[in-house]
Amino acid sequence: MTVFCGIDWAERHHDIALVDDTGTLLAKARISDDAAGYGKLLDLLAEHGDSPSDPIPVAIETNHGLLVAALRAGNRKVFAINPLAAARYRDRHSVSRKKSDPGDALVLANILRTDMHAHRPLPADSELAQAITVLARAQQDAVWSRQQIANQVRSLLREYYPAALHAFQGKEDGLTRPDARVVLTLAPTPARAAKLTLAQLRAALKRSGRTRSFDSETERLRGIFRSEYARQLPAVEEAFGHQLLALLKQLDAACQAADDLAAAVDEAFRQHADSEILLSFPGLGPLLGARVLAEIGDDRNRFADARALKSYAGSAPITRASGKKRYVGRRFVKNNRLMNAGFLWSFSALQASPGANAHYRRRREHGDWHNAAQRHLLNRFLGQLHHCLQTRQPFDEQLAFAPLALSPEVSGAQR
Repeated sequence: MTVFCGIDWAERHHDIALVDDTGTLLAKARISDDAAGYGKLLDLLAEHGDSPSDPIPVAIETNHGLLVAALRAGNRKVFAINPLAAARYRDRHSVSRKKSDPGDALVLANILRTDMHAHRPLPADSELAQAITVLARAQQDAVWSRQQIANQVRSLLREYYPAALHAFQGKEDGLTRPDARVVLTLAPTPARAAKLTLAQLRAALKRSGRTRSFDSETERLRGIFRSEYARQLPAVEEAFGHQLLALLKQLDAACQAADDLAAAVDEAFRQHADSEILLSFPGLGPLLGARVLAEIGDDRNRFADARALKSYAGSAPITRASGKKRYVGRRFVKNNRLMNAGFLWSFSALQASPGANAHYRRRREHGDWHNAAQRHLLNRFLGQLHHCLQTRQPFDEQLAFAPLALSPEVSGAQR
């Protein structure tokens, strides 16, 4: 007898349902979200034939958390069912739109009983790959948080302190630069900035870690801060200064978190066996390579072929056909983190790879917009990456973009 398990998870408790291959409900239970509850679940599974050699498959509407980690400790197949798909399955059994947690667990168990072949189990990634996933996503979140706070600082400075924007906004990294944060902390208002001496500015630049061009930079900053700009009333200006100092503390913390996580990502990524292959691709550095690895994992059986990887990333086009209408366009359901990393990868590759640049230009001449041409280039890179990971060989420019890389017209255009 084949048994299937469905789990409707919640923050404090989880509902369990076990069914056999005929759809008969064998057992149901509610467990707590702690070690005792996880133990009760494993005992319930064992009572119905669960064993290390033949584990009972489990369906659940999440792919992370301690419960999922406990279920994946062995070789058990855990299926993360999309909540929208589970809701559609619920309508197959009842049109009254009734809903309950035990009922949802039963629906999930029946999904595996009837359509397990149509769903994919969670990939069997290595421990190191899972750690890289956590670090890479955390670092990406820290970068997004840093930029969000920097945007708040920029909007605030536009209200009362245009000199600060003039001084730092045009430079690389803008307001997230260490010297910008140190100087603005020292002079959070235009009135205080106008009183700064060359010695004070020089000391602030040294504290920020700057190592050269002190004289020219201090002269430039003093000239900007002492120029004429529109000003708020003194008391209002001072109030804005207090708000800026509060935001700068958050920005300092976000910048430090992003830098610390970047160092941790770099260290973990270089320990992985796939890192050398990923770094062989043009446009991929340690951080971007780690983000790609974090989303595709190192389970080589996860994607049946290159097209499956392209579809997962969202770079492969999708066809919608009905009657006389047929439309081929981009995918909206995809791994957004992988697509974000992919766009950065394909954009960086334009400068690092003549073949990638030629491929992009050919797509633009064909009529693609910039984003479509980049997505097409990413689609090609992902196919090459799938091949290189499967065959354990590094990227080869001549093979990847032949005959584009060898074309005389392309070579002339590159010059």
